[in-house]
Amino acid sequence: MSSKAEIDVVTAEFFGAFDNRGGRTADLDRIRRLVLPGGVITMTGPQFTVYTVDTFIEPRRRLLAEGRLVEFSEWETSERTEIVGDIASRFGEYRKSGVLDGEPFEGGGTKTIQFVRTSEGWRIAAFAWYDRP
Repeated sequence: MSSKAEIDVVTAEFFGAFDNRGGRTADLDRIRRLVLPGGVITMTGPQFTVYTVDTFIEPRRRLLAEGRLVEFSEWETSERTEIVGDIASRFGEYRKSGVLDGEPFEGGGTKTIQFVRTSEGWRIAAFAWYDRP
C-alpha cells in the first residue's frame, strides 16, 4: 500500500472514531492508537484550546456516550496531502452532523493533520481544526 493510501486509511479511521450513528458506541480509544502519545491537538475557535490526547478524548467520550450528542458523524469532503520522506501534511475540509441536546445540527470546517511514519506505520503527530460558524 502506498504512503498516501495508508494516510487516507489513518485519516478515515480518525474521523470514524467519533461516529455513534445507529446506536453504535464511538471508539475514541482508537485516537490513542492513531495519535502519538505526545501529540498536540489544537482547536482555533470559538475558544482557542490546546489539548493532550487524554484531555481531547475525555470530554468527547462523555458527550458521545451520555446521550447529549447522538447520531453523530463527521467526514472529510476534500483534502490535499504532501508527503516528503517520513513526514506528511494533510489539509482538508470536513462536514459533520448529529443531534445535540435534542436539536439536529450540521456544520463543517477545516482540519490540518501532521503525520510521521513510525515502525508501526503512519501516525498523527499533531492536528488542528477550525469550525466554521
